[in-house]
Amino acid sequence: MNALYSLVLVFALVLIALFGVGAAHMAGLFGIFLPLVAVAVFLVGFAYRIIGWAKSPVPFSIPTTAGQQKSLDFIKHDRFDNPVTPGQTFIRMVLEICCFRTLFRNTSVALKDGRVTYASAKWLWLFSLLFHYSFLLIVIRHMRLFFEPVPACIGFVEMLDGIMQIGVPRMYMSDLLILAGLGFLLARRLRDPKLRYISLVTDYFPLLLIIGIALSGIYMRFFAHVDVIAIKKLTMGLVTFSPVIPAGIDISFYVHLFLVCTLLIYFPFSKLMHAGGVFLSPTRNMPNDTRIKHHENPWNDPSIKPHSYADYEDDFREPMIEAGLPVDKKA
Repeated sequence: MNALYSLVLVFALVLIALFGVGAAHMAGLFGIFLPLVAVAVFLVGFAYRIIGWAKSPVPFSIPTTAGQQKSLDFIKHDRFDNPVTPGQTFIRMVLEICCFRTLFRNTSVALKDGRVTYASAKWLWLFSLLFHYSFLLIVIRHMRLFFEPVPACIGFVEMLDGIMQIGVPRMYMSDLLILAGLGFLLARRLRDPKLRYISLVTDYFPLLLIIGIALSGIYMRFFAHVDVIAIKKLTMGLVTFSPVIPAGIDISFYVHLFLVCTLLIYFPFSKLMHAGGVFLSPTRNMPNDTRIKHHENPWNDPSIKPHSYADYEDDFREPMIEAGLPVDKKA
């Protein structure tokens, strides 16, 4: 039902744009006002969440590890799965953000014939990687609409993305790969009973919304054949704060734009903020050096003296002995 609610919500967004531009003739609202508001909400909301996380104290050293900690010299230390220096931690973060290293090592757990079994889950890693990198390529390609002249680096990315030159207009590889990645992630949630049970509308809605954005973009390019020159005139007007609504823009563009605006507004208040939060995750960005360096709790009140276990045992030795609890000293 949560998947159905999310699908209905995405269809409702499409209908709102179709009615608002096609019947109510509010192209100015959907082409100028909403994009400006959406970008402002996205930037302010994103910055607010990041600043809030950055200001949060980390009372404990809690890096997640998956390898041998540094100890004796003759024991091999896993530098990137259990880093102890800032440099090793930086490399671990790069591998995590660019290669999804933790997800690559992930395993699936299942109950078969009354026994718990573990298996590789590389498909999840592969399709997640396809989705995220395709999304990045599409965003970079779309930056050409906001620059005049178009930077050479954006043109190079666009050339690589369409290097296979399939059809006219040419099919970009990222358009197909993002749908493949999204399709797998959605099918995984629908197919797995355990995952489906814990999935909420907030899990399905972003997937279906981005699928709607991808499909509407493909429709514009291959079926509606929208006027790209008119669209760039609109986007350049937004960038230069001289907004204008050119004539002849197909209504499918406003549907696509409205879905993008919805994603921008929704982004800072959703689970999609893991895109920024991963940089501030203490389980990833902290070195596991608790044997080397004492971690100070930033919440410690200097007026409160530490209370050791020996002091605790002195306070409660007799009740502990009466209760049968082990103590270091009998008296």
